[in-house]
Amino acid sequence: MKRVTTASMNWKLPSARFRRLAITFRLGWWIARAIIWFVLGSVVLTAIYRFVPPPITFTMIGDVVTGRGLTKDWMSLDRTDPNMARAVIAAEDSKFCQHHGFDFEAIEKAMRRNARGGRIRGGSTISQQLAKNLFLSPSKSYFRKVEEAIITLMLENIWSKRRIFEVYLNVIEWGNGVFGAEAAARHYYNIGAAQLGAEQSARLAGMVPNPRLYDKNRGAPGLGRKTAIILGRMPSAEVP
Repeated sequence: MKRVTTASMNWKLPSARFRRLAITFRLGWWIARAIIWFVLGSVVLTAIYRFVPPPITFTMIGDVVTGRGLTKDWMSLDRTDPNMARAVIAAEDSKFCQHHGFDFEAIEKAMRRNARGGRIRGGSTISQQLAKNLFLSPSKSYFRKVEEAIITLMLENIWSKRRIFEVYLNVIEWGNGVFGAEAAARHYYNIGAAQLGAEQSARLAGMVPNPRLYDKNRGAPGLGRKTAIILGRMPSAEVP
């Protein structure tokens, strides 16, 4: 039987330790490269989309892949009915024109509500929602929240508030395969977004948090209550 000496054991241990360090270094290097490429790619696309309508989003791709289809029609903010703009601001982010991407008061309130239990609610601003819809997959993780925060800061610093809101109105989901205010107006009311009335706009804005549910349950009592609340808030909504 071969005798294993202390000297031979001491010689092998540093080698195993070195291999672990090498693997850790390589993993860290690939992660760093992925982050760098993600940031650079996001900066380039953010700069392009400042002037060009985004052709597609991760959410749109998901609807196409799962067979829900894709209906969208770009509409500039100038041509969108003011009722629609005020309704979405009133429903989703009343401080949109004041904050710089994050509404910390809303986030704190959402955390307190979630701590009490019940349905989980977020405190995301329109800028955060756009960052998520435009560049990120629907998966949820702490790393994804970091990505969302980085993109939100880029949007707020590269785009104007008006451009952020215009793109947001054109890419958010409003039903199964329905994206943007123009497509939503035609899907639910058979008119263009420029012809929407106040109540129609408030009802569409109320669908935004759960569009697929309300697409199937358009007469839901909860949606009616939300519509009334949004109508009451619309006169004070500030549009960029």
